Amino acid sequence: MNPMITHPEQLKPTTTWSETIWSKTREEELLDASSSPRLCVAALLPFREGLPDWGSFERMLEWMNRCARAFGVEITFVLNADTGYVFNLSEQLYEEVITRFRALYPEASFISGVTAVGADPEEFRASCYHPHLDIAQAHAPCEVMIMTSQALNGLDPENRRDAYFEIAERIQVPALVHALEPAFVPWATPFEPWLLHQLASHDQFVGGKISTLDEPHFLHWASMTQHLGLNFLPHSGDDFGIASAIRMGLPLLIGAGVSACPLICAAKKYWRKEDFDSRVYKLFEAFQSLEDSVFRLDEKGSAAGYKHSTAQILTMLGVIDSAEIHPDCPDLRTGDEPARMREALLRPMRIAERMEIPFYSFAS
Repeated sequence: MNPMITHPEQLKPTTTWSETIWSKTREEELLDASSSPRLCVAALLPFREGLPDWGSFERMLEWMNRCARAFGVEITFVLNADTGYVFNLSEQLYEEVITRFRALYPEASFISGVTAVGADPEEFRASCYHPHLDIAQAHAPCEVMIMTSQALNGLDPENRRDAYFEIAERIQVPALVHALEPAFVPWATPFEPWLLHQLASHDQFVGGKISTLDEPHFLHWASMTQHLGLNFLPHSGDDFGIASAIRMGLPLLIGAGVSACPLICAAKKYWRKEDFDSRVYKLFEAFQSLEDSVFRLDEKGSAAGYKHSTAQILTMLGVIDSAEIHPDCPDLRTGDEPARMREALLRPMRIAERMEIPFYSFAS
């Protein structure tokens, strides 16, 4: 039996996580009640009568800002991610989202999702990422999140590394990389440990988001980066395991940060040592039960309908005016979604009332 890999020089492009010591780390070994990492909220783009509802968009951002201020949480808005329908946006609308944000917050940084515009599914071209990169960087201060694409994801680890490095040549601001499991899209593959280490060692990439459903890749990332002292911050994209990132003192970058914003902000405060409240464990349970409904899988095994569920919740809270989704987005829930979300909100709202968490009740 081969010994477990413990050092980066032992890694090969084909090394699997199960061959490394970082796959054997328990979450309990990484607990951190002292750090206060940021909450990165993937902002929803509300629609009404088939058009972006900018009034609701601005109210939603202000609502989340109030939630963060109430609990002393650093919040960073993520614009033009999947929650903002980035795959359905024209370049004009992509930029308008940013300019609307910038008009509201002239000096605040933001993270903008960057996709491969007009990309071929088989032939990778770094230039496909340039349109979104150029638009976002023109509105600095900001960060960019390089969202994967089918051609990029289809490369072997070494060529995939080179492709990310080629994209980085166009980047002038801090950048995050993004990895997915096939549970999200069938062609997706998470980063191998060798590839993660290569990207984490690049000066332009200050962190990354890992979206997982079936495997504990965020835990692997956290273990490797901490053990090796890498200047690279893992961001959890796991809407099904929100509490894990809070307990490990690591940032979240999630769409669930919208529908459960005050609850997550409260949990981040009450987990910290100086403000610890043992009811935080029940708060963890409450918002996770909600997000399990928001991100429930459809008959195809997809959670993409979460955007419709999120819009429904924000409408019930009186934050936005309509539960419409982007007219070109097919991710519409079937059945009585208002009734389903109202039921899902019962326990979180009861916990919010008992813990005196503001900004979380049905609109009167």
